[in-house]
Amino acid sequence: MKKLVNDPRQVVREMLEGLCDLHPGLALLENEEVVVRAGLPPPEARPVAVLSGGGAGHEPAHAGYVGPGLLAGAIAGDVFTSPSVDAVLAGIRAAAGPAGAVLIVKNYTGDRLNFGLAAELARAEGIPCEVVVVADDVALRDMVPPDRRRGIAGTVLIHKLAGAAAAAGQGAGQVAAIARAAAEELGSMGVALGACTVPAAGKPGFTLGEEEIELGLGIHGEQGVERGAMASADALVERMLGMILADRGLGAGDRVALLVNGLGGTPPMELAIVARRAIGLLRERELVVERAWAGNFLTAIEMPGCSLSLLTLDDARLALLDAPGEAPAWPGDGRIAPRLVLAAPPAAPAPAASMGPLAPRLCAAAMAIAAALEAAEPRLTELDAAAGDGDLGISMARGAAALRAMPDAAWADPPIALAAMGEALRRALGGSSGPFYAAGLLRAARVLPSMPGPADWAAALQAATEAITELGGAQPGDRTMVDALAPAAKALAQGGLAAAAEAAEAGAAATTAMAPRLGRASYLGERAIGVPDAGAAAVAIWLRALAKAAG
Repeated sequence: MKKLVNDPRQVVREMLEGLCDLHPGLALLENEEVVVRAGLPPPEARPVAVLSGGGAGHEPAHAGYVGPGLLAGAIAGDVFTSPSVDAVLAGIRAAAGPAGAVLIVKNYTGDRLNFGLAAELARAEGIPCEVVVVADDVALRDMVPPDRRRGIAGTVLIHKLAGAAAAAGQGAGQVAAIARAAAEELGSMGVALGACTVPAAGKPGFTLGEEEIELGLGIHGEQGVERGAMASADALVERMLGMILADRGLGAGDRVALLVNGLGGTPPMELAIVARRAIGLLRERELVVERAWAGNFLTAIEMPGCSLSLLTLDDARLALLDAPGEAPAWPGDGRIAPRLVLAAPPAAPAPAASMGPLAPRLCAAAMAIAAALEAAEPRLTELDAAAGDGDLGISMARGAAALRAMPDAAWADPPIALAAMGEALRRALGGSSGPFYAAGLLRAARVLPSMPGPADWAAALQAATEAITELGGAQPGDRTMVDALAPAAKALAQGGLAAAAEAAEAGAAATTAMAPRLGRASYLGERAIGVPDAGAAAVAIWLRALAKAAG
């Protein structure tokens, strides 16, 4: 286990200290793991205090939602462990006044017991106290009664509704009634792609195969209701949303808020893909998506996966979601609009040209290059992965596909063909390869006559090499594609294409012993030595294919 912690027994306290250090609107109780709003008014002037909490490991919940218009305080237990009765009672005393408190509790036995007993003790001290239990996990619909379901990520929306109602001056009973009614119309479901590791345990809670997932899990690192096969993001969204919609009885015309929640180990890229399909599916079924959020709201440490939550809306509930609220983890009002896709400005039309005598040979040479790059994809991927990000193989394969897709008119004569290839590769190649090849081909096209001789081709390759060195700053010896291009350009001027291919292959091989000075490989320093540069190898591959095609 590798985690950025000190003593596993101090994880929660040190985490809360860091959170409060970062956010001046938060204060930490001296002897309890309780975060409250800093600068609360005197008790007699306080509105109803909305508090929540539970075990740590769900960050940014729950302390991340402490702030005006949301929670007045949050109580943390050990990782995935309910806080003690004394800690909850300390939170109530620190945040509540005569108006009382409303406790938002996720439906787990420990939380219900400890928050419930703390509420009873607070009432005995004269503090009005209401408890709202959230049980939004629809994955348990066929296993337990609705009031026995788990509380998961949809709880965050209840925090916002209750906090807004309290900030508006409503009494504890009213705030609790609003929260309970919303919790009754809330549904959530999650999927995990892997397990998480509790710091004190030191190992994952379960193991999954490469093609396995857990569907219908809670938020404590446990297994789900069902283990299934890995599927696409769209398929998983459709299954989860389908269960939520069926359970909640939602359909055309219903107004909803959507929460796409990461479980801690899912990157924003994947959450956005999930949100895209979730919003699209709801709209296809003619639901009205009034508000939507995507991000990490209530996690399970570093678990890869996500959950979806839907809350039915009316005007009153929507107004509470939109009411002012500020806390470290609250993302804002979640307003969305129909997807806006703008047409890109068209490129200037290429000048018309008649087909020259070299057109068939130019096209054949380009197809030979495309075939060689496609065949070399695994090798280029392997080389690039050793000292880069491993994408050069697939990038070159995309370039080959772009060459194959060029229209017949693109091969009219050599200058037109090189310019068209530069434009095609600029669009198709990822990373730095696209700009480099485009710059080289466009520069070569400008110096090449329509009926070139051997010296003209040599001058074009030299011009291309110069364009690439100017753009990227690389020189021979820096362990880049220039180490193959520069000797090839010199050899082409002196001995033809076969000599150029041999020189490129020798140059690429020489990079094996070079320490990189430019590009992503330069971050590895001498650790890159021992493997040839992938960009230089690609140059050698297409030059050899070109030499064979030219006979």
